Amino acid sequence: MLRRLEGKVAFITGAARGQGRAHAVRLAREGADIIAMDICAPIDGVEYPLSDAADLEETAKLVESLDRRIVTGIGDVRDPDYLSQIVERGRSELGRLDFVIANAGVMPIYGARSNERVAWQVSLDILLTGVLNTVEATYRHIVEQGQGGSIAITSSMAALQPMMRTETGHTLGQLGYSAAKAALVNLARNYASLLAGHGIRVNTLHPTGVNTPMVNNGMVAQYYEDAGPEDRLVLVNAMPVDLVEPEDVASAAAWLCSEDSRYFTGNQVRIDAGASLR
Repeated sequence: MLRRLEGKVAFITGAARGQGRAHAVRLAREGADIIAMDICAPIDGVEYPLSDAADLEETAKLVESLDRRIVTGIGDVRDPDYLSQIVERGRSELGRLDFVIANAGVMPIYGARSNERVAWQVSLDILLTGVLNTVEATYRHIVEQGQGGSIAITSSMAALQPMMRTETGHTLGQLGYSAAKAALVNLARNYASLLAGHGIRVNTLHPTGVNTPMVNNGMVAQYYEDAGPEDRLVLVNAMPVDLVEPEDVASAAAWLCSEDSRYFTGNQVRIDAGASLR
């Protein structure tokens, strides 16, 4: 594999498992050192199991097995002070910061508590404000470095098309998730405009369903077992796969971090298996 990111450093949130781990491994394979953080704890209003410290340790082992350095931290993207601290520690140990992958997320859209206000609020707080906190804690360092860079924000196909077809599919969590993911498009385009003169690209990633613990769990399985035929038509892929793999999204993120995308900014990258065609 080409080592397009040799000598660079990436900060990745939600890095303990799933897409975040795939990003860390792929960027490390391409030569980057990694600053990785995750909350590694339950969150009120989120009913499926979240990552733990052992998951983050496994991500670190995978990166180190590729002969790359990694700085890890357990913290919450809702806490801007912690984000500043982990970024400063990572820069101190690794020497620089070039890329940001704002990936941390939750999906409280199904389950017993999905129609409670907490599901709406935790979606906005983590998926939208958490990304704002992440970018605010990082972008000035890349600007000061004066060598350009890339910020990739994990959005969703839920940002680009409706996710509710009947009253059965209506939840406050679904509305909060979709609204936050859609708002990220506007957030990214504003940062892209702000940072274009510094050679820093900002884009959003829009996967269809991804084979991670966020999607592949009992809560989601139970919803689709109970859902009617109309609700099962939400986010149907045109290509013959039910889910894409986290590595598919990581490949797009690696491209966004590489010089191969040096003039690509303010855009939405769909890794959707053709879901937008249906």
